Amino acid sequence: MHPYPDARRDETLPDDPYRWLEDADAQETAAFIRAQNEVAEPFLAQLPMRERFRESLTKLLTAPRTMTPAEHGGWLYAWRSDGRNQPVLLRSRTLSELDEGETVLDPNALSDDGTIAVTVTSFNQDGSLLAYATSDGGSDWRTLHVLDLESLQPLPDTIEWAKWNRPEWMPGGRSFTYWAYPAPEGNALTDQMEHGQLRVHGVGESTEEDAVLWESDNPQLFARHYPSDDYWFVLSTDTGSSSGNDLSVAAHDDYVYQDLVTGHEHEWTPIGIRDDHLFVVTDADSPRYRLVTFDLFSGEQSTIVQEHDEDVLLDADLTSDALVLTYSHDASHRAQLFALDGTPGERLPLPEGVSVVAVNTSDESATVFVGTQSFVDSGTVHRIDTEGTRVTSRASRAASSIEATTERIRPVSKDGRVVPAFVVRKEPTEGPTLIWGYGGFNIPMNPEFRAVLAAWVAAGGTLVVPNLRGGGEFGSDWHRAGTLERKQNVFDDLFAVAEYVREHGIASKLALHGRSNGGLLAGAALTQRPDLWDAVLPGVGVLDMLRYHLFTIGWAWKSDFGDPDDPEAAEYLRAYSPLHNLREGTAYPPTLITTADRDDRVVPAHSLKFAAELQRVQSGDAPVLLSVDTRAGHGMGKPKDAQAAEFADQLAFAAYWTGLQD
Repeated sequence: MHPYPDARRDETLPDDPYRWLEDADAQETAAFIRAQNEVAEPFLAQLPMRERFRESLTKLLTAPRTMTPAEHGGWLYAWRSDGRNQPVLLRSRTLSELDEGETVLDPNALSDDGTIAVTVTSFNQDGSLLAYATSDGGSDWRTLHVLDLESLQPLPDTIEWAKWNRPEWMPGGRSFTYWAYPAPEGNALTDQMEHGQLRVHGVGESTEEDAVLWESDNPQLFARHYPSDDYWFVLSTDTGSSSGNDLSVAAHDDYVYQDLVTGHEHEWTPIGIRDDHLFVVTDADSPRYRLVTFDLFSGEQSTIVQEHDEDVLLDADLTSDALVLTYSHDASHRAQLFALDGTPGERLPLPEGVSVVAVNTSDESATVFVGTQSFVDSGTVHRIDTEGTRVTSRASRAASSIEATTERIRPVSKDGRVVPAFVVRKEPTEGPTLIWGYGGFNIPMNPEFRAVLAAWVAAGGTLVVPNLRGGGEFGSDWHRAGTLERKQNVFDDLFAVAEYVREHGIASKLALHGRSNGGLLAGAALTQRPDLWDAVLPGVGVLDMLRYHLFTIGWAWKSDFGDPDDPEAAEYLRAYSPLHNLREGTAYPPTLITTADRDDRVVPAHSLKFAAELQRVQSGDAPVLLSVDTRAGHGMGKPKDAQAAEFADQLAFAAYWTGLQD
């Protein structure tokens, strides 16, 4: 193993001696990154399984696959992966012709290296115009464009410094709303984003003429316009990634807002309007969520579908004459038809043990297109024709899959709570095992297809995906049990799962991998229980819990983590912050830390500082590597060849230390 690069310690900042690595523009930071890559790359290059995984991942990522279609203006539109770096948007008149459909939008033509991606699309009401956003080099910043769907020619409209929200079309389909920030004065990839505005853009007009529909004196407040109708305009405001939101409504002729709910205490997700009634999914007084309506003239609220006794209501969609409700049942998904008055109808005929990744409906049609996935099934598209609350016919088209079995285990955490987990493997024998974890922001870990995980299983490894507290698998109470001063529950849940798979003949050796909030999970697990792991792989992780809120959108995470400027929160944040809990004299397991130079969601400084300190205090012989990707961000829109290379390094590292071989 090569000696690690020198990392200057600023002893005037004993609590944060590597703060200089936060300066992404500094030559010293660039030199540190180059030196770290020069150490990591030779080690990764000699790993026996690296090329095997790269080949496997390339096949999985480039396998032909058409995503779930949606109907607009008499056409079916769908993204199709055809082997190139970015998927292509196609259209046809019939589902059977869609694989060979007409090309509408090809992101591969936007750059030579595939690093410009289309991140979001929005069709206007009659299907004549498409607003879409592009991202350059993985950044969360978006540039908005408009495509004429009759001529398939781009219009001159270009809007920069947009983020987060999908453009939403206004009545008439000639203008749309979007969320944007003032142009950054400093580093666009690290500086805090504040003072956002909800603006409206008229197609063909100068962006200088875009009106501001909503802004707040609170610089850290979001707003989004939900799809409405010709009369009503629905506005949601919130303060963080998983905090509650408020709802307001206005008539399009005056934009005088009337509050429907206030206080930012619960989630209220609008799904559409019928006959002056707004349909909303909420967890207010119902941690497993229910469906309500608001009379938009009176503001009166009525429950349409009560909270389920066991299952969690995830989403609802409106067809021309019914509702489609998607539920989580033991972390897998089901969907059911309901009448508009809440009367239950038939369940949609979907496979068991899958995730519903898309439900595409239309106000003009009773046909529902549903996309499902599992850990080993890359995607199945279901066309389901309905009549009211009855299913009249169905057809399915499956993509590639891997032969493996999925089972559930139910370890018990430190405080007695059962923590379910998925175990995916080819054979029910003890073997090299990879845990993929997250546990935060109400995001569920369901049986979705991820090439990096499927490649591990295809190579003969065992995959374990736990449903940790903090996630969204079992409702808002489960989420809140892993937030703020309760965050340690998430780590204790993980340790219970790790001990279970070791003690019950599942794992011979054990690696841990997580990204973003999952990178925090991996970092905390490394510092708290280094004895549990044969390898740890924190990816684009939130690792400095005392300064995370000072960069880009980090302040929005206070709802899950707490505010480091609050002394009480700072105390519990410091107690688990990975950067602040590395100890001299400790033998840490083999560690591969990964980040990207253009990550403007979790800035690379988290990983750079953590790597520098871990390399300094490591008392054992196990390597501590830092690999920094270039022209890449948090992961969104990354070219497939770059994904294959990154994932191959990670899996080969995990395989080497757990004994997974050809």
